[in-house]
Amino acid sequence: MPSTPPSPGPHRRRLGFALALLAFAQLVIALDFNIVYVALPEIGRALGFSAQSLQWVVSAYAVAFGGFLLLGGRAADLLGRRRVFAAALALYAVSSLVGGLASGPGLLVAARAVQGVGGALLFPATLSLVNTMFAEGAERNRALAVWGGAGASGLCLGSLLGGVLTDAFGWTSVFCVNVPLAGVAALLAFALIPRDPARERGRGVDLPGAVTATAGVTLLVFALVRGPDAGWGSPTVVGCLVAAAALLAAFAVIESRAWDPLMPLRLFANRSLRAGMAITFIFMGTFSALPYFLTLYFQNVHGYSPLQTGLGFLVPSLVIAVGTQVGERMVGRLDVRATLLTGLVLGAVGTAGLALGMSTDGSYLALLPGIVVFCLGQGVTWTGMWIAAASGVDHREQGVASGMASTTQQVGGAIGLAVLVALANSRLHGLTGEALRRELTGGVRTAVLVAAAGMVLGALVALTFRTRAHGTVEPAVAADAFEPAIARHED
Repeated sequence: MPSTPPSPGPHRRRLGFALALLAFAQLVIALDFNIVYVALPEIGRALGFSAQSLQWVVSAYAVAFGGFLLLGGRAADLLGRRRVFAAALALYAVSSLVGGLASGPGLLVAARAVQGVGGALLFPATLSLVNTMFAEGAERNRALAVWGGAGASGLCLGSLLGGVLTDAFGWTSVFCVNVPLAGVAALLAFALIPRDPARERGRGVDLPGAVTATAGVTLLVFALVRGPDAGWGSPTVVGCLVAAAALLAAFAVIESRAWDPLMPLRLFANRSLRAGMAITFIFMGTFSALPYFLTLYFQNVHGYSPLQTGLGFLVPSLVIAVGTQVGERMVGRLDVRATLLTGLVLGAVGTAGLALGMSTDGSYLALLPGIVVFCLGQGVTWTGMWIAAASGVDHREQGVASGMASTTQQVGGAIGLAVLVALANSRLHGLTGEALRRELTGGVRTAVLVAAAGMVLGALVALTFRTRAHGTVEPAVAADAFEPAIARHED
């Protein structure tokens, strides 16, 4: 007798469990952006980092993450999203363990770079799984809101967790905590995520495109990270920028001629994707830079301990999570453009209020209204921008589209942070004591106000987004994706 088709109930439950796993993976990625900030002073003392080299605990991760995102996105499309997802989590767990056991600066920086590669494989695989497992429209929007809530909150929750762990267990704990988290998630992938379909024949890796894109973006991010310390006119920085420009120009030529390119240039014809990429660039250079300056303000101006600093990020984490859900409802009731405009305007207003609340003798309560408003805007924007980037993209190219959007996100973060740090530190040379606190407060306030101006620019970009995206996707893949997995599970 023919078997009875699975009922919608088990199908929905499996989708829910899979989404929870994907959101958890995104939380792990997001946590790692900020979890080490609070632990940096202790890491520097324990491993003998110099003041100049300590930044590479953060920068090594950022450079590798940004450089390998396009390759990670294409790997997910070609090799299978579940395979890449699980392999990336395993790489994340191993590199985190090595980082936690590191006894010197070199090994820790190398482990952080490998973590960055793991993140570059994991992020587009995770996002493309969400975009292919859920049908475009209300279903995908709800899924992106859950996934986005985990990611956006993780950017602030990282500082909270970093403070708690460092205060209780020391700096090694901010790395070792990833080992069980990523390891268990990698194992659960095979139970909760459907098996990858058979690879399409005739498709292969665009090796020249992969090499030029990865090298070009890596050198670009390296130069942007290195520039504020070494000076923008230094031979190393200028050389990296020139080499990056040449490699990326070569990449564009290669992609225009390749039969099966790493990044099909026709994707740039998708207006929604272009707008989403631009807003992810601005988002990372503005919203996501603010935890760095809040950490600086809390610890260096007001003398907060790592635990106090971490607790200061509890409210932002909760409000951002609320904002992502508000964003999903706004997309359903209004449209993506209105959602993005609302989030970016809220962010600009709240960030300006945050800057006005900063002073050498100020309090956390003075910052709270600005924090609540800008974090609400951050959550709304985060959900809206990923919906925009996924709209109208064929399911077979969701990985590379995710890689494109997340690459602009990382480059935007590197540029934004470099510019804002330069502004904040422009008048600190040679100062100590009260004079240093006063000038640091003024510098941080200036950087935060410039970030608010960047959010206004993002709102102008959002006006270019069309309420109806061009292009089509294949929603049936969302409905069919779990059928083999359900059948195997029931057997």
